[in-house]
Amino acid sequence: MGQDLGTMDWNATTMDPNLGSEAWKVTTVDQNLRMEDWNAAAMSRSITYLFYFLSAHYHWLTLEFRIKYALVIIQHIYYPILAIIGVPVNLMTIVILSRGKCGLSKCVTRYLVAMAAVDLLVIILDLILRHIPIVYPKQFQFLLAVRMCNIHAVLLHAATDCSVWFMVTFTFDRFVAICCQKLKIKYCTEETAAVVLGTVNVLSCLKNIFWYFILTGWYSKANRPWFCYANMYVYFSHVWTTIELLHHILTPCVPFVVILLLNAFTIRHIFVSSTVRRRLRAHSRRECRRDPELENRRKSIILLLVISANFILLWAVLMVNTMWQRIQDLEPMVPSVPVYLIQLGFMLQLLSCCTNTAIYALTQTQFREQLKNVLTYPFTQIVLLIK
Repeated sequence: MGQDLGTMDWNATTMDPNLGSEAWKVTTVDQNLRMEDWNAAAMSRSITYLFYFLSAHYHWLTLEFRIKYALVIIQHIYYPILAIIGVPVNLMTIVILSRGKCGLSKCVTRYLVAMAAVDLLVIILDLILRHIPIVYPKQFQFLLAVRMCNIHAVLLHAATDCSVWFMVTFTFDRFVAICCQKLKIKYCTEETAAVVLGTVNVLSCLKNIFWYFILTGWYSKANRPWFCYANMYVYFSHVWTTIELLHHILTPCVPFVVILLLNAFTIRHIFVSSTVRRRLRAHSRRECRRDPELENRRKSIILLLVISANFILLWAVLMVNTMWQRIQDLEPMVPSVPVYLIQLGFMLQLLSCCTNTAIYALTQTQFREQLKNVLTYPFTQIVLLIK
């Protein structure tokens, strides 16, 4: 903790946690010198410099480096826009759903409000306080003197876990509501939702306390899964590497499997029940009219598929990269993950915080009406004042 900046710079180049337990070897250090030079120099320059560096004819600049430079240029614009959109979108979602005028049950409303709130927290802790300072290092130079990175990491990972597992609990609630009519009466209630969400919140905080002991309070300001400098013994410890590997298995690998299974069972139940309903209607009536119940079930299938595809696609790159890096820590002979894939994984994962709740909520007609009223309210008040 008492490291000076020179020691910390040495750690950043020779003790990179993404390089595994053999990162101190000379061959590995030489292989990553240009990568560290880019982190120290190119990222601190303006977008104009990055454009020039990308367009210049450097014989040593590989395709991997060119893709990495292009992503950094995009991040200079992408991250601020994502923050500007993500914060008000989630705030409006919380306000609109909390009013209870969207035609949703109190149980569903509680889940959606919790998901929007934790997504907002991830945007603040991960996007605004982590990734934007990495892209704009000069404007956030003061972070080097703030020794709270390990606390930041605990809160960030706990919020991310809640964001993922809240979606799992909501998916399970919809599975019970559609497929388990007897259990629906007892489980799909506002009180049960509050207990489930509170339990997930507590467990997520307890699960991520270990980050406080793995990492130090110093920010590394590097675009890596470990954005803090780690304690020296962690780099060579297979115990801590195994613990971190289990952490990433629980989030998001297990949620991936659970959501896919629940959605598969739910969709199968909807198809079977819809087929039986069509046959009964065919026997009872000669005319073929639209069935509102079948229409609602069709919308439910579309909604479930969109939610699952959105979550899996936006999290898949980061999940594979992180798991691969942790395996590399256990087995140094495994090839390293390209840096640009790590950056792309972060960009897609942060995008999910702006789309998850919106997909659930914006499919509701009454929510759209409430959103329209919120957006037009300032203008209507101005018109009334003029009149």
